Amino acid sequence: MKAFDYSRADSPAAAAALAAQFEGARFIAGGTNLLDLMKLDIETPQHLIDVNHLGLDQIDATPDGGLRIGALVRNTDLAADARVRKDYALLSRALLAGASGQLRNMATTAGNLLQRTRCPYFYDTAQACNKRKPGSGCAAIGGVSRQLGIIGVSAACIATHPSDMAIALRALDAQVETISADGSTRSIAMADFHQLPGDTPHVETSLAPGELITAVALPPPVGGTHVYHKVRDRASYAFALVSVGLILQKDGGGRIAVGGIAPKPWRVEAAEALLPQGAKAVSTRLLDGATPTQDNQFKVTLVERTLASVLAQARDDA
Repeated sequence: MKAFDYSRADSPAAAAALAAQFEGARFIAGGTNLLDLMKLDIETPQHLIDVNHLGLDQIDATPDGGLRIGALVRNTDLAADARVRKDYALLSRALLAGASGQLRNMATTAGNLLQRTRCPYFYDTAQACNKRKPGSGCAAIGGVSRQLGIIGVSAACIATHPSDMAIALRALDAQVETISADGSTRSIAMADFHQLPGDTPHVETSLAPGELITAVALPPPVGGTHVYHKVRDRASYAFALVSVGLILQKDGGGRIAVGGIAPKPWRVEAAEALLPQGAKAVSTRLLDGATPTQDNQFKVTLVERTLASVLAQARDDA
């Protein structure tokens, strides 16, 4: 690990201001992903800003009947919150499907959103990776790509986003709240938060340099039956080959977000309108334009079968 400087911020605005002072500075809270990347020389920040003491660790009701989740709420606490379990069960179930109990005890809401891909070529510094070193190429293209993306990818990158939590937040129409160095705040829809790779796969979110996530806001509950199912190579502590988050409503409509197939949580609202026609129709529209490799062509069928299973479970539960 390379040497770095360390600061502890005493307010969200101060943290963002510190980040503006030091080029390439990074915020650190739980550090469950960042520290691993630093040990591997994938991330080499010269300055770390500790944000653990900013008071962003509460879950509060909002005036419109939703919830505001502080950026530093630990994944374990969020999954266990009675309001989340009752009204946003998809989020609780997605969180419990991710990582181990020890990691969930440390991982934060903001950190979960910002975790980086687990593409093996990104982690191997001897391989070309446009995420790690822009312009160097993508060794995954033409390499072993079984776990990688089939839609939303580009000629520069076929990595997937690893978060389970983000899948649920996309289905729930969450908003990401931030603060910048000048003290200005904004709210970013989950649909717009993660970016597709295009020609700049190293640009993974719509955050500006130094912009700090302060909270995630959930709208009022949408009701319905919530199901999250994650298909993976082993039963625990593994990232998704395909995951499906479903909210099935009483009228037969619903919301669907899919993980393990794209550089961001994948949701196509036009596909949701086809739910009454069944999993085949939905998955065909959901994956329109997919470009799988020979290694991961199976994911096309796996999405359809997982969605069919999740729909059957939701209807039984309802």
